[in-house]
Amino acid sequence: MTASIGRPVHKNAERWRWLLYVALAITGALLTFVGARAQQKAAEDTAFRKLIDSYCEAWSTGTADAPAKFYAKDNGLFFYDVAPFAYHGWKEFHDGVQKEFLDNASEIKLTAGRDLKVTRRGMIAWTIVPMHLMERSKNGKTTEMDLRYTGIWEKRGASWVLVHDHLSAPLAGS
Repeated sequence: MTASIGRPVHKNAERWRWLLYVALAITGALLTFVGARAQQKAAEDTAFRKLIDSYCEAWSTGTADAPAKFYAKDNGLFFYDVAPFAYHGWKEFHDGVQKEFLDNASEIKLTAGRDLKVTRRGMIAWTIVPMHLMERSKNGKTTEMDLRYTGIWEKRGASWVLVHDHLSAPLAGS
C-alpha cells in the first residue's frame, strides 16, 4: 500500500518542481527583456539628446544652411515656426527663416532645456523640449524668449531626419 501512495506523491512533487522551473525561467526572461528595453530606451534618449543639442548648435551658427542636414527635403512637408505661421517644404522654410530671422541677427543662440521627452514607434520618433532663444540684432537690440519645440523624426538609413517640426512661443504673461 505504501508503494501505491508514494508514487503519486513523488510524481506530484516532480510536476510542481517542473512548474517552478518553468515559472522561474519565464520570470528571468521577462526581467531580462525589461532590463534590455530600459537600456535601449536610455541609449535612445542619450542619442536624441545629442541630436537635439547638435540641432541647436547648427541653428546658432546664424545660417539656415547649417541645420539643413537635420531636415528631410521631401515635397509636401510642413514646418511651423513663430512667424510666419507655416512653411511648405524645406526650401521655403530655409529661405523664410534666413530672411525673417537670421539675416537681421548679429548673434543667435538656441539652447535646448533639460526636460527632453522622446517617444519612438518603429521608424518614427517625436521629441518635445523647451528651448531658449537669444538673438542680438544688427542694430544692437537683444531679444530673449522661451520656446516650445516639437520635432517629428523619421529614421532613414542610419540617420534621423525631421519630417515636421513646430516651434512656438507662449503668449506674453503665460
